Amino acid sequence: MWVIFGVIAIIITFINLYLYKAGKDYKLAMAMGLSFTALTLCAEYSLVSMWVEVEDWAALMDVVPGMERALWFLTIVSIFLNIAPILLERKGKKITST
Repeated sequence: MWVIFGVIAIIITFINLYLYKAGKDYKLAMAMGLSFTALTLCAEYSLVSMWVEVEDWAALMDVVPGMERALWFLTIVSIFLNIAPILLERKGKKITST
């Protein structure tokens, strides 16, 4: 499930950036991109929780260390890419107002 949410988050993030570039309202896509990023993290946490319940220590030891780094990186990238239009919009307003 986390893979599906992750792919949706990536697609919506690119839609967000496209809408900003096209000059259209991007805020719903931004919220959806961040929401699907959060759902991805929750789904991954649920998977790890299930492994703990069934005491699948091999799966935990094999997957969790790499996934931790990947999830941190991808979450930070997702946050940055989704808020980039707001930052660019603010920067553009500062330049035109001076």
